[in-house]
Amino acid sequence: MARKFNFSAGPAMLPTAVMERAQQEMLEWNGSGMSVMEMSHRGKEYMSIATKAEKDLRDVMSIPDNYKVLFLQGGASSQFAMVPLNLLGDKDSADYINTGIWSKKAIAEAKRFCNVNIAADTSGDGFTTVPTQAELKLNPDAAYVHYTPNETIAGVEFDYIPETGGVPLVADMSSTILSRPIDVSKFAMIYAGAQKNIGPAGLAIVIIREDLLGKAAEKTPAMFNYKTHADGGSMYNTPATYSWYMAGLVFEWIKEQGGLTAMGEVNHRKADKLYAVIDSSDFYANPVPTNARSWMNVTFTLADPELDAAFLAGAAENGLITLKGHRSVGGMRASIYNAMPEEGVDALVAYMQKFEKNQR
Repeated sequence: MARKFNFSAGPAMLPTAVMERAQQEMLEWNGSGMSVMEMSHRGKEYMSIATKAEKDLRDVMSIPDNYKVLFLQGGASSQFAMVPLNLLGDKDSADYINTGIWSKKAIAEAKRFCNVNIAADTSGDGFTTVPTQAELKLNPDAAYVHYTPNETIAGVEFDYIPETGGVPLVADMSSTILSRPIDVSKFAMIYAGAQKNIGPAGLAIVIIREDLLGKAAEKTPAMFNYKTHADGGSMYNTPATYSWYMAGLVFEWIKEQGGLTAMGEVNHRKADKLYAVIDSSDFYANPVPTNARSWMNVTFTLADPELDAAFLAGAAENGLITLKGHRSVGGMRASIYNAMPEEGVDALVAYMQKFEKNQR
């Protein structure tokens, strides 16, 4: 079997070692006589899996004790509604920073529940930049400030954490969580879909400061109330048990790699290699300023769009797949999350250089 280098934006590659471990444990986990997929989520076997997964995540991210970690369903998109339902409290407005498609989706959903103040909007630049701190027009009476640190489609990323003057900061970290060390205490809440750096689709993780629990609007359904899940240990209903198990294997794998400091060093190096080949040539281009370039999603175009199909076909022949850019921006996109090995990036760089040479 020849596995290819999958540059998909999500669902994305998983570490080979994690999948091999899951393969070994597929039919029977740890002498239990059953697969993880068959276990009762309240049985002692599965409870031990869930407990270890949360502990490993807390260890890897250095999550303070006054934060709850929730393993939920519905993907990150469910959080677009859950955030305002739970965090507005007695206020009627929230600040949102609009830097791309995922920010826009969060804003559209929040408008169902509150007045949304757009603290900054980079749509005029085609979502190729991020606002500076000085450009943020924040409302000191807002219930919270929401932003997307990394926008996967345009390949744009904040190089700083916004200062909000004490207003709770909420971040959709679906595409950057676990890619480098972060100071969790700077955030009131972090949420992330699983299918990029955490594990297979089916799971969303919420990291929320405890003082924000219990403020949900009265009309909030039980399944959309963070306190419901915090009180129930993320088991108010049957959770996404297998995705949770797989996430736990990924957390363990990250610890084995040296933790988030080591992951960050590798990820930075991978991104630098790709941007170097793009910037060293007039054959490839990236419109994002260097301070706003994503480590996780490297976008680029070819000088002649007529060559896009040939580029993609040749890449596939070389085992480099799902490089086509999002339909809204075109070009190419190489998503290089944690599980993308450095050799995969090296192979893409070599192919890009060879393809350019052949067109000269």
